[in-house]
Amino acid sequence: MKKLITAAIALLPLLASPLVRTVEIGLADGDALRSAITEAIGAKIKNDTLVIKLISGRYEFSPSTAERRELYISNHDQVNPKAVGILIENTRNVILDGGGAELLFHGRMLPVALLNSSGCSMRNFSIDFPNPQISQVVVEENDTAAGRVAYRPEPWVDWEVRDSTFIVKGDGWEHTPKTAIAFEEGTRRIVYRTGDLRVGVRKVFVDDKGRVNAPWKDPRLKPGTRVAMRGYGRPAPAIFLNSDTATTLLNIAVRYAEGMGVLAQNCVDVSLDSCAVALRVPEDPRYFTTQADATHFSSCSGTVTVADCLFEGMMDDAVNIHGTYLKITEIIDSATVRGRYMHHQSWGFPWGAPGDTVRFVASATMDTLGAPLAIKAIRPLADNGAPLPSAHGAREFLITLSAPIPSLPIGEDCRVERAAASGSLVRNPALPSLGLENLSRTPAARFARNTVRHNRARGALFSTPRPVVCEDNTFDHTSGAAILLCGDCNGWYETGACRDVTIRRNTFINALTTPYQFTEAVISIYPVIPDIEHQRHPFHSGISITDNRFVTFGTPLLYAKSTSGLRFLRNTLETNTDYPPYHPAATLPITLIACPAAETEPPHPAN
Repeated sequence: MKKLITAAIALLPLLASPLVRTVEIGLADGDALRSAITEAIGAKIKNDTLVIKLISGRYEFSPSTAERRELYISNHDQVNPKAVGILIENTRNVILDGGGAELLFHGRMLPVALLNSSGCSMRNFSIDFPNPQISQVVVEENDTAAGRVAYRPEPWVDWEVRDSTFIVKGDGWEHTPKTAIAFEEGTRRIVYRTGDLRVGVRKVFVDDKGRVNAPWKDPRLKPGTRVAMRGYGRPAPAIFLNSDTATTLLNIAVRYAEGMGVLAQNCVDVSLDSCAVALRVPEDPRYFTTQADATHFSSCSGTVTVADCLFEGMMDDAVNIHGTYLKITEIIDSATVRGRYMHHQSWGFPWGAPGDTVRFVASATMDTLGAPLAIKAIRPLADNGAPLPSAHGAREFLITLSAPIPSLPIGEDCRVERAAASGSLVRNPALPSLGLENLSRTPAARFARNTVRHNRARGALFSTPRPVVCEDNTFDHTSGAAILLCGDCNGWYETGACRDVTIRRNTFINALTTPYQFTEAVISIYPVIPDIEHQRHPFHSGISITDNRFVTFGTPLLYAKSTSGLRFLRNTLETNTDYPPYHPAATLPITLIACPAAETEPPHPAN
C-alpha cells in the first residue's frame, strides 16, 4: 500500500508561542507508517506540538521488516533484540492519534514503544495479533470414564500433532503449551476452582472428526468450555513506556500481547484514560486477552492514574504498581555497597541515580534499617565486577551513599565470594540478607471507575509508600483476590511498604473463585515476611477500607498481616449461592495477624 502524508499548521508561524503542527498519514503498511512517523518527528521544531494523525483503517506489521532494538523491560523475559512496530523516542510534545486505526502485528513483536520522551500522548487505536501465542480450543466431548477430552482448536490457531504431541506455531515461533485457563461458555468467566490447568499435550491424536483427543482427566471441562492453552513466555508488552515524563494514553484498546498490555518503567506521571485490555466486542470468539498483566508500572514516580478503563480476560493482574529491591551482595566499606537485581525477569534497566533516596530492609523480617540515605554515586557492573558504560543490560550496581550505612555489619567477613569459573554468587552466611529500596522511584496512584473482570490471579496490586486511592471500581469475578498489597524482598523482589492507601466505594462480585499466590481474601494485605516473630515494626500502615460492597458466595473478605492503623469500616455484604463455599476461612470474614491499632467492624448486610 502507498502512504499519504499531508501537513497542516494550526497556528501562524509569525507567532512567538510554540505551534501545533498536524501530519496526516494515510493507509500504509507497517514499514511505511514507521518511516512516516520517524520522518515527521525528525522535522519537528523542538518546542512545537506535533500531532501525527492516522487515517482510520488497518495497518499490518511484520517482524521480518521491523526495527530491532535491545530493550530490557521489567517483569518480562529479557530476550533480545526485540522487533519493534512503532518506535517514538527522544522527543517531546508529540501526539500519536490513531483515528480509530487497527494495528495488527504478526509473529513476536513489541508493537509500540515510547522512549525517553516528555509531554507525549497516544490515543484512538487498537493493538492485536491475528495469531496469538495463547491457543484457544473448544471442548466438544469429555469422556471422564476413559480420562480423555476431545477438543477442536479455534480456526485462527495454527497447529499440528507431531509425534503424538500438540504443537502450536506462528510466524517465527512454535511451542507446546504448558498450562491453561478454562472459561465458561457464554459468561466468559473462569471456570470455578480450575485455576491453572495442567494440560497434557503429549499422547494425543486426531480422530476422524478432526478433533484432538488428549489425556485430560477433568470432569469440570464441560462441552462448550473454552480452554486457553499457553506457555510461560512473556517477551514483550503491547505498549512499552521507558523513562518518559508526562505521558497520556487515551482510548487505546489492547486485544492481545504475549506479555503485558502496558508496561511503564522509570516514568514520571503516567495517565491511562478510557483505555481497555479487552475483547473486541461481546461476540468476540476469543475469551482471553494478554498473557500477563493488563497494566504494570515499575519504578515510576510522580502520579500514576488509571481511570475509566476496562480490563478483562487477562492471564494475570489488572494493575501492578511497585519498585524493585536490590539484594545487597557485598558491603564494600562504611558507605558503599554492591546490589543486584535478583528476579530473572527484572534486570537490565537503570535502578537509581545520584540524589535518589534509598532505604535498607532486612529480608527476613522486612524491617527497615536506619534512616533513608541519598545516593552519592552509582555505577553499573558486569557480572565479573567490571564497570559498564551504562545501566543498559546491567544486573549489579556499585552504590556509594552520602552518609555511613547505619547499624549494618561491615568488614571483610561480609564480602560475597564468587565462583571463579562461572562468576556466580556464593552465599556467605556472615552477610545477613538485606535489600535496598529506591524511595525516589515510587509513585502516588489513583485507580478509579475501572472494571476488572474474568481474569486470572488478582485485580489490583499496589506497593508504594505514596498516597494510593482505589475508588469506585468494579471487580467482577476476578478468580483470585481483587486487591493485593504485598511487598517482597525474598522472591519477586517487588517493593514496598504502603503508608497511605484509601480503598473506598468499590464493588467486589464473586472474587476468589480460585486461590492463587497471596490471595487469602477478597482484599489481601500480604507482605512476604519469613520471620514475622522477630519483626520490630509492622510493614504496612495507613490503610483505610471503607464504604465498599462485597457480593460473595462465601469467601473471606479481608486478610491483613503486619499492618498498623488498619481501618475496615462501613462496608456491606451480600451473599449468594452462585458457587459452593470452599475457602477454609470462609466463616472468618476478617483475619488480622500482627496488626496493632486496627479499627474494624463486620460488614453490614445489604438492604
